[in-house]
Amino acid sequence: MSPHVLDQPLREQFDAFLDEHRDALNGCLEGLTEEQARRSLVPSRTTLLGLVKHATFVEKVWFDEAVTCRSRAEIGIPRTPDESFVLDDADTIASIRLAHREACEASRRAASALALDDVVHGNHRGPLPMRWVYLHVLRELAQHCGHADILREQILSS
Repeated sequence: MSPHVLDQPLREQFDAFLDEHRDALNGCLEGLTEEQARRSLVPSRTTLLGLVKHATFVEKVWFDEAVTCRSRAEIGIPRTPDESFVLDDADTIASIRLAHREACEASRRAASALALDDVVHGNHRGPLPMRWVYLHVLRELAQHCGHADILREQILSS
């Protein structure tokens, strides 16, 4: 780790780690066919395309719903996390990757005006500091990046 990274303010470190994981998850679809991206290798709804679609949902839950207090219906996202993995016929690698990038950009804009100690009120858990939101999203993205790595390895080796 370069010394200048340690000198960055904590917020910049959080933003850098989030963006690294956002890019990694979006990149898991790079070079795949539509069939490979939709291939189901586990009993759950988890597919590579579904993971990126779910990550878009995560961005909107934590950086729209939690920050703005708008309902999921108003935002236009599924009611439950499980539903966010469901792929429609119109979902393609290009459309899902674009939606994810757009959601990430909207998340950056929404969070830019808030400090880590600012409290958001739109989550069902109750009021939460942005620091908690950042850590939660980072944990979720890291977990899903691991899932994507394994699925991608299986798909490319078959």
